Amino acid sequence: MHTDMGVFTVKRQSRKLVLSALFAALCCMMTIVIQIPAPTGYVNLGDCAVLLGAWVLGPVWGGGAAALGSMMADLLGGWAVYAPATFIIKFLVAAVAAYILRAVKGHKGMLVGAAAAELLMVGGYFLYESLILALGAGAVASIPFNLTQGVVNVAAGVAAAVLLDRSGVLNKLK
Repeated sequence: MHTDMGVFTVKRQSRKLVLSALFAALCCMMTIVIQIPAPTGYVNLGDCAVLLGAWVLGPVWGGGAAALGSMMADLLGGWAVYAPATFIIKFLVAAVAAYILRAVKGHKGMLVGAAAAELLMVGGYFLYESLILALGAGAVASIPFNLTQGVVNVAAGVAAAVLLDRSGVLNKLK
């Protein structure tokens, strides 16, 4: 019996690892491929994948996928100066979204979690740009664009999750 449990645990961990790699790739690609230029960078759909990964994989695995995939997008997209902040911020965004969904079940939990997580993203990049990059007014100027990105990704993430949930795919991934 003990051996069977070990095999089950290995299969479960392997499944989480594979899904984490998938969500990391989705985070990276959805950040790089869909870019709407903005004066302080670009608006993208990467956080849609960050949120979906968090809801499917939970705070640790989802956070790791979000952190790695989003950081890779910065490195590959020419925004390497943001990579350290992105790693931390996106991990926290995913963790917050996952923890809130655990506390507030269903689609309401997704909406509340996504909104809180995206506000964290806006604040995180503001602090990084203000304190570390010393951008001053540039950090303030980026707030509306980060808010826009947050709103777009909350809408896209919740809509995608609802569609995946209704189709039964979301439960199969968990």
